[in-house]
Amino acid sequence: MNKRDAVLSLLDPGAAPTHTPAAFFTHFGPAYHEGPAAIAKHLEYFRRTGMDFVKIQYERVFPEIAEIKTPADWPKMPVYDASFYAAPLEVVRGLVEAVKGEALVLMTLYSPFMCAGHTTSDATITAHLKEAPEAVRPGLEAITESLLIFVRACIDIGVDGFYASTQGGEAHRFAGAAPGIFDSYIKPYDLVLLEEIDAACPFNILHVCDYHGGYDDLSPFLDYPGDVVNAGLQLGERKLALREAAEMFQRPFMGGLERHGVIASGDQAAIRYRVQELLRDAPERFILAADCTVPGDVSWDDLRVAIDTAHVWCR
Repeated sequence: MNKRDAVLSLLDPGAAPTHTPAAFFTHFGPAYHEGPAAIAKHLEYFRRTGMDFVKIQYERVFPEIAEIKTPADWPKMPVYDASFYAAPLEVVRGLVEAVKGEALVLMTLYSPFMCAGHTTSDATITAHLKEAPEAVRPGLEAITESLLIFVRACIDIGVDGFYASTQGGEAHRFAGAAPGIFDSYIKPYDLVLLEEIDAACPFNILHVCDYHGGYDDLSPFLDYPGDVVNAGLQLGERKLALREAAEMFQRPFMGGLERHGVIASGDQAAIRYRVQELLRDAPERFILAADCTVPGDVSWDDLRVAIDTAHVWCR
């Protein structure tokens, strides 16, 4: 069974997993964001770490629009056509051609809310939604339309799915604001994209990102599409067990390691011990990973140790 079939078997209740898949993600330097250099660096990383699928980093963020200074300015948000995405689509095409027969190829997809933060700032989009959310809606609609153009182009090229990252439900994100901002102005646009990729692709990962703050409650995401869920395990003062997280979402879970924990600062013996400790309590259908992108200076050899440990683990 090749890596592609092994990962897809996680979705088949009648198939016994042959091993524990594993994958870690990192951003490469600016010299490797586009073109043949980006394709080669992704392939080098995939081979060196031994990870079980290719996850393509997305580096073509929406440009900052200085004219969006108040909530009333969001109708100025443009819809970017396919030409805007030419560089990342070249990388997608190259990696699909190189490895699709061997392993799944997944594209990173940022949510409309996250892209709104790229266009202004995380603090700005948060403040604007707190102040006048309905005024922001045209901007979110334009961003969603832009992202659909990108998603459909990736699907046409042949990606197997997306690593779909979402934010906006953090515990203190909208403290003091009127209730319902997440449900009315973030989740609906997430779902437009997630339902599109769910209908078209065999394997999608939902990533609940805690980069801008932690979560007290993951229940707003329980009905999000996604074949596998990747999220941090810390909910306020309580830490979820891996099996508890899988049961909560009723699907395979991916994660277990903290991106700034032993994988970033431990020696290889400590990494191996921690992975074995996690796997003793992991659900049967599980992908070893970090809670988010690992720092760029993490040793690829250390990541290989974690991945190899998962591959040879016997329950």
